[in-house]
Amino acid sequence: MPSSDTPRTRMSDPEHGEPEPAGRRDAATELEELVFERFGVGELLPSESELATRLGVSRLTVREAIRSLRARGLVEIRKGRRPRVTTPGGDQIGDFFSTLLRRNPGSAFELLEVRHGLETQTSTLAANNAGSSEVSTMEMAIRAMERAEDAAEYHDADLRFHELLARASGNRMLTLLIEALAGSLRDSMITSYRGHLKLGGSHADAVEQHREVLERIRERDPGGAAEAMRRHLRTTERDLRAMFTSTSSGEPTDGAPAERETPES
Repeated sequence: MPSSDTPRTRMSDPEHGEPEPAGRRDAATELEELVFERFGVGELLPSESELATRLGVSRLTVREAIRSLRARGLVEIRKGRRPRVTTPGGDQIGDFFSTLLRRNPGSAFELLEVRHGLETQTSTLAANNAGSSEVSTMEMAIRAMERAEDAAEYHDADLRFHELLARASGNRMLTLLIEALAGSLRDSMITSYRGHLKLGGSHADAVEQHREVLERIRERDPGGAAEAMRRHLRTTERDLRAMFTSTSSGEPTDGAPAERETPES
């Protein structure tokens, strides 16, 4: 038998809320594996007591593990119901970009570089994969841009076009990334559109940039679609600079980086 001096590991007491740090960490990992291996999207997890028995931990530890999974978008919790398995969204990605742009508006140019990588590829893939229904919905978004009676309607339709383009690519990860960036993209679109008008551009030619992308997709021209998107994003960069650069000095302001050449391919 162990001596009275031998230290013993005390189990947590869920009734009194005592912590169980190591167990909680292991439980979160084990619960995550359980979610991926045993449960499909939309299915309910077992009760806290059943999970506690299965994992060999307290109900308090299970509760903390479930909160950890909820924060990562793996489960959703509704009052009075057991947790339900969900598909992770891009909220954390979106929050990161939104926070970065709020702290440093000049980061809009870094976002634009991200868009070059993502949206040139979505355009290429959409030209290969888009069906007639995807082309039709993108056409509807462009028509909504043309008919927009105010800036809010225009920017909603603009963002809609880019989200539909990502879906037409057939790549779920690209779609998730574009949708996660929606808030930051919309803010950037608003700024670049103002710069476009400031430089003497029109509503009609802004819409036409999007139509050129769609026409190359309709023609099943991946290279043409990618180049049309690159032209659109180069114009967007020019328009953004018009808003971030002092017209009197021509020097970058508000954190805008010095202009650099955008690669053609």
